[in-house]
Amino acid sequence: MSALTLGAIGVVYGDIGTSPLYTIKEVFSPHTGVTLEQHNLIGAVSVILWALMLVVTLKYVVLILRADNHGEGGGLALTALAAAAVRSRPRLRTALLLLGVFGATLFYGDSVITPAISVLGAMEGLEILTPALKPFVVPVTLIVLVAVFLVQRYGTGFVGKFFGPIIVVWFVTLGVIGVVHIVQQPTILQAVNPLHAWEFISTRGLYLLATLGAIVLALTGAEALYADMGHFGARPIRIAWTGLVLPSLALNYLGQGALLMGDPKAIENPFYRLFPESMLLPALVLATLAAIIASQAVISGAYSMTKQAIQLGFLPRMTVRYTSAREAGQIYLPAVNWMLLVAVIAAVLHFGTSSALAAAYGIAVTLTMMITTVLTYFVVRDAWKLPTPLALGATAFFLALDALLVAGCAVKFFDGGWFPIVLGLAIFVGMTTWARGRELLMAGIRRDGLELKPFIDSLDPQTVHRVERTAVYPVADPSTVPQALLHNLKHNQVLHERNVILTVKFHDVPWVPMHDRIEVKPLGHSFWLVVLHFGFMNTPDVPKALELAGSQGLQIPAFETTYFLSRETVVPTHGAGMAAWREGLFAAMSRNAGGVVEFFRLPDNAVVELGTRVQI
Repeated sequence: MSALTLGAIGVVYGDIGTSPLYTIKEVFSPHTGVTLEQHNLIGAVSVILWALMLVVTLKYVVLILRADNHGEGGGLALTALAAAAVRSRPRLRTALLLLGVFGATLFYGDSVITPAISVLGAMEGLEILTPALKPFVVPVTLIVLVAVFLVQRYGTGFVGKFFGPIIVVWFVTLGVIGVVHIVQQPTILQAVNPLHAWEFISTRGLYLLATLGAIVLALTGAEALYADMGHFGARPIRIAWTGLVLPSLALNYLGQGALLMGDPKAIENPFYRLFPESMLLPALVLATLAAIIASQAVISGAYSMTKQAIQLGFLPRMTVRYTSAREAGQIYLPAVNWMLLVAVIAAVLHFGTSSALAAAYGIAVTLTMMITTVLTYFVVRDAWKLPTPLALGATAFFLALDALLVAGCAVKFFDGGWFPIVLGLAIFVGMTTWARGRELLMAGIRRDGLELKPFIDSLDPQTVHRVERTAVYPVADPSTVPQALLHNLKHNQVLHERNVILTVKFHDVPWVPMHDRIEVKPLGHSFWLVVLHFGFMNTPDVPKALELAGSQGLQIPAFETTYFLSRETVVPTHGAGMAAWREGLFAAMSRNAGGVVEFFRLPDNAVVELGTRVQI
């Protein structure tokens, strides 16, 4: 348990742990209208403390962590759970799936902004060391970020061993330096009283939303508690939060408030001004390491999210490299890595400072929080069978909080908030286009194809030449004859001694156990139908799974097997399928999709690809 708790501190809390770098500074920036006075300092810090208590502790730690999908958490896992809870209502199920997928796309916006704002916020400490270093803030930030993305290919296993201890030191430092300043200005402890938070909010007037848009920066990273539940379990995450993370964050925010009471000029960078000059350099190094770890967490999360989306049918196949022989969750997707790097560099160059990036930060996170609340309602009511009044009451309370936070971030839309929304919408269009295109593609294959069973029954064993070895024909629709099989018969005029029609099904559960992995059904004339079942977190290793066929009477020798793949070329046509531009987009995505060979881990020297054109 202690090892899991340490790991949770290192991976789960890196994002929310770097929020003190910029949150207080943004709360008192000119656009919020909050003047730097004692009652406002107490009120603002009080709002931050009680936001951490209500949103992070009550909503996520107490409630959301209970909604585990076979031990897994995160946006897509919760979406699958909610969709399963309303399975009997197809329209509602479809709506929840689309809502959950949109929430998942917003995570990519977070994956771009978190590395940018975390590293940039840490590097701005160079200005505090000496103003002469200000021109180097952005270049050094870019160097650090490029280095972070370059080392992704080597996996996070080795580096991950150091994440926990470094973040523990980070949080202890946050707490200790906060206490030093609280002792000097104990008046700030009045912020613990929630009445000060209410008074602060109720007197904001027209500036309320702008103020909440800054305060929400203290909550960014809350979704990671749920997203990483499958890696560490709910209990270690809860222990880490209540035992170290929450107290350290609270003490640091109180400390920054105390500092500003005594020295209002420290508002230029209240976090770094907490430290005496002799400790500035070590604080800068530690903050940089913490920012890198926070970045690593969302980058790894983007890999996992993409893999889940691929296996749920919302994205085309991409190259997935497994960076650990022991940990299936340690993966690297080159395409995602480089696209994220380009987007992060663009964000840093466009916005230039953590304050400018703060305008773009938050809206994607708060919308994701709201979507999580909506999906959880259906889990609580339909899956857990709790009374409807209780489910409605809890949902209404959290939805009201979420709506306030979303509205607070929405006022920053034209100042940069558009960035993650536009990015998320673009990815959402791509995901839904791919899912709909695959439906149309399967319909086209069924429309133009031959039914499998009558075709097999019509084969004359006396006229078809048989060759030794086993042929495996992977297909998406096992009811029709694989195009590769028809091409093999037409051009080579042979059938193999054993012919396996293989289909792989991904289910909306994270894991499918090995005893449910394979189904084998004889079809006659030396044909078998094999169905492999995987969850969206499983590694789809087809050759390894086919070894299980022996227990059901079908031997598939690994070194005597050839995989015949049907590669479909999509031909867009005018009709009722999709809009012409979406059909063109789907055709482009299909052409650039990663190969079946890499995705299903097929042996390179045992694959034959045969192409066919399909109209949609």
